[in-house]
Order: sequence, then C-alpha cells, then structure tokens
Amino acid sequence: MTDEKQRHALLDAALRHVPFDGWTWVVLDSAARDCGIGAAEARRLFPGGPAELVRAFSDEADRRMLAELERLDLPSMKVREKVAAGVRLRLEAIAAHREAARRALAFLALPQNASLGLRCLYRTVDAIWYAAGDTATDYNFYTKRALLAGGYSSTLLYWLNDKSEDYAATWGFLDRRISEVLKVAGRLGKGVGAAMSFPDRLMGSLTAGPGLASPRMPFSRRRRGHRRCLPQRSWPHPGARQGRESPNSVHVVIERKTSGILIGSI
Repeated sequence: MTDEKQRHALLDAALRHVPFDGWTWVVLDSAARDCGIGAAEARRLFPGGPAELVRAFSDEADRRMLAELERLDLPSMKVREKVAAGVRLRLEAIAAHREAARRALAFLALPQNASLGLRCLYRTVDAIWYAAGDTATDYNFYTKRALLAGGYSSTLLYWLNDKSEDYAATWGFLDRRISEVLKVAGRLGKGVGAAMSFPDRLMGSLTAGPGLASPRMPFSRRRRGHRRCLPQRSWPHPGARQGRESPNSVHVVIERKTSGILIGSI
C-alpha cells in the first residue's frame, strides 16, 4: 500500500474516533491500530500529528467539493450560483462527519493552531473562486477571497447548529450571505481609492517564501520583506495549477481584520 493510500486509510479510521476523543495523538494511535499500522509508521505518515490530520481532513473535503463542481454545468451558471454551489458542496463534503468538523473548529480556535485554520480557510475559498472561473489579478483577487472567507465561516457556524430538515435554513442563510459578498465586492470595485488601499487594510499580512507569489496571487502584489515560511508536508492541494508553486510551500495568511474577527475554518 502506498503512503497516500495509508494516509487516506488512517484519516478515515481517525474520523470514527474524533467525535469521542477530539483531534489528538490518541486518535492517531487508535486509527493506526484499526488499520494494522504501527504507531511509529503512523507518525511517519503524519509527522505533524493532530494538526496534519485536520489539514488532511480539510484538503479531502476540498477535493470532494471540486469533484462535485466538475459535474455541474458551470459555464451556464451565474457567478453567484457557482460560488453558492461551491460553499454548499463544501459543507456537504463534511456532512457525514459533522461532529468531527465541530471538533476541528475547536482545535483550530487554539492560539497555536490559528495559522493552520487561516490557511485551511484560504485554500477553500481560493479553490471555490478558481472553480467559479475567477481570473482576477488585481486587488479584486484579495477582496473576493477575504469576503468569501467571512461568508463561508459564518455559514459553516450556522450549519453546525442547524436542525432544520435537509439544512434548508442553512441554504437560505447561504444565499443571503453570498448576495452580501457580491454586493460589497461590487461597491468596493467602483472606487479607485479602494482599489489601491483596500487589500492592505483587509488582508493585513500576506506571508510567502522569498521571491515567490502564492498560487494565483497577482505578481503585481508581491512585497519585499516577506518572512520565510517553512513548507509543511501534506497532500497536494486540489486547487493548485500545474507548473506553479503549491500552497504547501507558499502560505497565505489572512490577518483577523474584516468586520470583527475572521477566524480560521475547516
């Protein structure tokens, strides 16, 4: 069995234990026993432990979301419909593990895991916009992702507490949030001043390796003085383009700035 298949097997096994034990080393060891894999081998496959398991969970959900989006007739859909479909499919991708998602949010709320939560959130909204056909290379690149990050996070929190049939209340909430996101983005796009200053105010800080831009990050927005980020071992992200740097080695960190605090998400 390849390392990738073993990682998938361990993640699937871990998800059966997470609702009871949370995202912990205990869960990784329990998953290893279930799969007949030694504890040492499991830690080699997930050297980051619980944090890497959470990231694998998020990446797998992104992958499933993109696979379902490809089944839709996206060219015939409006941008609003594509984005809403992306968010809905992302939530449906983790619906079978709702309690694990709730536990993941609690895990990412810890100070030492905040940056991981923001990276996971960025990768999700970036994948949605890219699948929706976004080709922005100016300030719109940032505003769209920052605004959708807020919309996705609030919808996720609403969904986790939704008791309506087939999550009907959540989908209504989602439609309202997407409408707000697109209206705000449209208003911001009308002002030249906003075009020049909004990305810096909204995004706070973008962290990337020296001389590199993030995937689909406008080259015109590279900055000097970026701190170097050590790459984390993880599965390739489904939204990464071939021939470009992967988010595994270029980390984009969205600072907690929007209206209130933008939290990391799963």
